[in-house]
Amino acid sequence: MKTTPLLLSALLLATMAQAQKKPLDHSVYDGWQAIGERSISNNGKYVAYTINPQEGDGTLVIQATDNSFKKEFARGANAVITPDNRFVIFRLKPFFKDLREARIKKKKPDEMPKDTLVIFEFGKDSIFRVPRVKGFKTPEKGTGQWVAYLMEKALPGPPKVPAKPDSLTQLSNLEKMADSLIRVSDSLRKKAVEARTKGLSILQPAKKEGKPGPKNDDPVEEGTELVLKNLYTGEERKYTLVSDYDFSEKGNVLLVETTRKNNDSLTQSLILWTSLPSGKTDTVMRKFNDARNFSFDKEGTQLAFTAERDSVAKALVKFHRLWYYKAGDDSAHMRADRNTPGIAKGLTVSDSYTPQFSKDGQKLYFGLLPIRKPKDTSLVDFETARLDIWNYKDDYLQPQQLLNLQSDLRRSYLAVFNNPDAKNAVQLGADDAENVFTANEGNADFVLAFSSKGNRVASQWQGFSYNNAFLISTADASRKLVKEKKRGGFSTSPSARFVAWYDPEKKNYFAYEVATGQTRDLTSKITTTRFWDDEDDHPDDPGNFGFAKWLENDEAVLIYDRYDIWQIDPTGKAAPVNITNGFGKKNKIELRILTTDREARFVKLNEQLLFEAFDHTSKYGGYFTKKLDVHGDPVKLYMGPYGMVFSAKAKDAEIYMLGMMDIREPMNLNVSSDLQNFTKLSDINPQQKDYNWLTVELMKWKMFDGKESEGLLFKPENFDPKKKYPVIFYFYERNADNLYNYRAPAPSASVVNIPYFVSNGYLVFDPNIWYKNGQPGESAYNSVVSAAKMLARLPFVDSTKMAIQGQSWGGYQVAYLVTRTNMFAAAGAGAPVANMTSAYGGIRWGSGLNRQFQYERTQSRIGATLWQRQDLYIKNSPLFTANKVNTPLLIMHNDMDGAVPWYQGIEYFTALRRLGKKVWMLQYNGEDHNLVERRNRKDLSIRLGQFFDHYLKGAPAPKWMTEGVPATEKGIDWGTGTETSNSTKAGF
Repeated sequence: MKTTPLLLSALLLATMAQAQKKPLDHSVYDGWQAIGERSISNNGKYVAYTINPQEGDGTLVIQATDNSFKKEFARGANAVITPDNRFVIFRLKPFFKDLREARIKKKKPDEMPKDTLVIFEFGKDSIFRVPRVKGFKTPEKGTGQWVAYLMEKALPGPPKVPAKPDSLTQLSNLEKMADSLIRVSDSLRKKAVEARTKGLSILQPAKKEGKPGPKNDDPVEEGTELVLKNLYTGEERKYTLVSDYDFSEKGNVLLVETTRKNNDSLTQSLILWTSLPSGKTDTVMRKFNDARNFSFDKEGTQLAFTAERDSVAKALVKFHRLWYYKAGDDSAHMRADRNTPGIAKGLTVSDSYTPQFSKDGQKLYFGLLPIRKPKDTSLVDFETARLDIWNYKDDYLQPQQLLNLQSDLRRSYLAVFNNPDAKNAVQLGADDAENVFTANEGNADFVLAFSSKGNRVASQWQGFSYNNAFLISTADASRKLVKEKKRGGFSTSPSARFVAWYDPEKKNYFAYEVATGQTRDLTSKITTTRFWDDEDDHPDDPGNFGFAKWLENDEAVLIYDRYDIWQIDPTGKAAPVNITNGFGKKNKIELRILTTDREARFVKLNEQLLFEAFDHTSKYGGYFTKKLDVHGDPVKLYMGPYGMVFSAKAKDAEIYMLGMMDIREPMNLNVSSDLQNFTKLSDINPQQKDYNWLTVELMKWKMFDGKESEGLLFKPENFDPKKKYPVIFYFYERNADNLYNYRAPAPSASVVNIPYFVSNGYLVFDPNIWYKNGQPGESAYNSVVSAAKMLARLPFVDSTKMAIQGQSWGGYQVAYLVTRTNMFAAAGAGAPVANMTSAYGGIRWGSGLNRQFQYERTQSRIGATLWQRQDLYIKNSPLFTANKVNTPLLIMHNDMDGAVPWYQGIEYFTALRRLGKKVWMLQYNGEDHNLVERRNRKDLSIRLGQFFDHYLKGAPAPKWMTEGVPATEKGIDWGTGTETSNSTKAGF
């Protein structure tokens, strides 16, 4: 090709532009954007989505899918497009800066800035706004003409200043006061004379006749004004003192709960039923203390809820009842309380369970809970012992019990009325049937129940409890055993003819036929594939790939293998069919059914299926299609170098909304009518073009054991192959499939932010890690160090300036690797396990679980108890070979870590300090496993940058590394400056 002066000029300009791009710094994080909420109109013509910065005010965008129209609303959120495609209703949030200022000033909740309701109509210029709105609701279905919004408390008006009376008025008022005093004086003299003659008893107040008056009602939190607005006519209807409200699913009823007004005996709490077609309002209930858990049937003609009417606010035990109302009734009537026939003694109606009608409206399911013994309030707190009692017979350890205490106190047992007129309830749940699920949308004459009773203690070391599964008749609560000691979940067919499950021990699927009680093996005779994950390298029975869907009339169940989808007859009569024709396996493309209708419960026999696709070789994403009843390969619609995130399909049009991204482009919103051609709607983060961005390559190499592995190599956009670059290795399990995922600059919750480091002249490599049971440490060595040696041979890598960093499981591996090799110039370990022998018996404080299961069956991959293979626990614990560490190590371990006990980081730090090694530990106060508070994330980002810049780039070490920050300087000097004489403040 002939090089022209024009081409040379263009190349020179491009090179200069690239050279002028800035490296990312810590100031860019707050403004970096992401697509948030998103929705599409039923006709597919419009979308509404938010663009949110990491911190600050977001923007709501309302846009036509053909890009012919676009309108933006600063601070808009929670948008709803009405079913008729005419309106968008949303909230405008207060300015971020105003909220911040109000929090700084510690304003009261009522004084905080409030939301504004906005109603936007397509094709109209006018916009309806209502300030100080708590929230709004619209019917899920229906015409789309109604919205209800609840107002905040009205702001108090300015104090009234009484008008100053004129002189004549003042003189008249004084005369009236004098006359009044004279009358009082005459009355007292008369009373004194009467007392001398009749005695002092006449001065006692007269006794009132009749019954004592009612007790003063307990104060309540008063409701506020609710406005029901007809969007078609503009008419409004207002309800006062509203505390709760909701529409029926079809939008034909608005239910309103009101409170009474404190100090006004004429007001009452009410539940009101407004028929939207007629506008008529009926009273469902009057005068109650607590009503909740409102539930309509599908048609919006029946209502069930729980309410308590008799107790005072401070009552230690309150008894809720189940109430029922049907359109046209005079009022709700009680359906169940603790004395209802069929409810076991010691149980009462649960106020923590929302009643549910079956789809046909005949059955009413509700919850029961045990009547708890009230706390003895006569006991004096400071004279009673406070302790937790651990017992070896307990189902669960005390920390887990305490964390789950509130949910356990609210645990409900299912019960049912089989028709609206039934007098007797049927109790279905119990302490040996604690998890109960309805079938066929509640229409079935049975429920599926699970119980782990008798199998729970072993969850301490298994990580799960076996369940007994059985069917319970809704007619008489009789039981039929489906499967004993079953691990994992079940799938009930849409018409409730079958219950299916995967057995991890047998590595096969099974189906139980309800009518016959027969269980059939569905997959053992299929020898051309595996339905379990044969790449799962945990010391446990392998998992499966899951159920896809059931066919219409329960004729077959669709089941995934690694790549393809199988159609299997649960009766065993028809031969299994690979509906994707083995195409996935042949091409290493994973195919999964794309659900575009959220309400579809099954696949029709002749349905045109859509598949989400992922190519495990190229890492491309895309879509395929195939008609279910036609034999052959699925047809490719699109495959490309993008990460694809499906969002929704328009209900009444063939318009699909999805996100597309790659390493250079953030996930932007796209629409398509055929999943072959895509229209881009959003274009976020335009500022990215001003910064030195990153590229990514899929790398393959052979590990020390001869097995091929993959990893991702991130390079700066201005990469120069003639330069030598420092490298940071970050790793956690296997991430190479995320080749085309976008990475946003963000303050670190625990690990290196890849865009920041790459933009600032580093290479970052993320290798897949493959494990062998009993050898998690050496497996990391096999994967990471082999990758490091492979990269070290590349001409653009500075092999003397390589580092490793990881968090949690990755942090453990960092802590182990520095005991095995000196090839890394620095290392960062977040929340590392240093001593498996002590961590084995530790507690995951976030869940209350003991950690034994992690080592015996899951991520820590020892595969044996501490007593069976003590040698493996010691061999894989960095603490026991800490004397071999020569790599400077930065640890982060926070004092409220809910996953890895904080003392693990302390054990490693104190060991290395005792051995005279270079080690630092960052302990963020009150923080969890990964940092939550943004201020702390920003701080960690700065320190990670300073640490690696020092050891890999030769930058001066900051004070927190060279001298530390003593407790006496905490909160005064953050130690991030390099001048030891300067006091450095937080840099944000």
